[in-house]
Amino acid sequence: MTMIGVVRNPVKLESEDEVRAAVAAHISDADIRFFLTTEEDPGRAMAQEAVDAGCELVFAAGGDGTVRAVAEVLAGTDAALGILPHGTGNLLARNLGVPLDGVAAAVAHALTAEPRRIDVGTIEVSEGDAPGEHVFVVMAGLGLDARMLEETDEELKAKAGWLAYVKALGAAAAGTELVSVELALDGEHADRARIHTLMIGNCGMIQGGITLLPDAVPDDGRLDLLLVSAEGVADWFETVRTVVWDNGLRRLLGGETTSTDVVRHASAQRIRVELARSQPFQIDGEERGQVRSFTAGIRPGVLLVRA
Repeated sequence: MTMIGVVRNPVKLESEDEVRAAVAAHISDADIRFFLTTEEDPGRAMAQEAVDAGCELVFAAGGDGTVRAVAEVLAGTDAALGILPHGTGNLLARNLGVPLDGVAAAVAHALTAEPRRIDVGTIEVSEGDAPGEHVFVVMAGLGLDARMLEETDEELKAKAGWLAYVKALGAAAAGTELVSVELALDGEHADRARIHTLMIGNCGMIQGGITLLPDAVPDDGRLDLLLVSAEGVADWFETVRTVVWDNGLRRLLGGETTSTDVVRHASAQRIRVELARSQPFQIDGEERGQVRSFTAGIRPGVLLVRA
């Protein structure tokens, strides 16, 4: 008998019946067990319960916070991660090609897909509001995106979804200032730069199909890096053109990733970051307060996914 766990955010996915019916369409005798998240725990303890119970497949049913919490526990185990996307961003689901149009499609995708292993990123904060190690599966970063999360109206987000981020983006851009940073890639000598946005990713796509990290692959054992230092209207136009056209549409047609004076790309297995002053920070779309120094790393192939 196949044992399946479902770590469910009860606010995002209210009914268990739809999941049971979707699984039964493919596996008639599956043992399905549900574990409800709480405000205090987005899914870590629940995912551990599912693993301890012997679940071979554990669905994360909720938003990006639930997915990240479940993935953190499943990393390094033989239990596979499935995703029932019910969030605003659904970032890992988008990057792995999980259907976003309902429970039945997402369940069918997981039950018929070939299992594969992907990497998991780590952030070790040495100076900041959330010291210690944190796991991410999509992106972590500081600057424009983190400030955007700070500016996002939660009520508007609940009503309008990702459009709430668009409203917050203008306020975030207006409040973003350049900051000095020292970056050391894979133990090499540190380089200095002035930036306002730094993205480190295991996957490259965000909402709206925009790809910030066009070379990011979730199973290549490397992290991809984006530095943005736009200042003034001309720089912002260049940034948008580079991201949307050069590294977006043209890249899809076979072009190479473009770096400019204000938009730079790199990749590494280990990235050490020292900022001149603390900046707002996010991990997989979740605010983590302010950070001043941290090290990003990669754990290759530790997470089994059905996607």
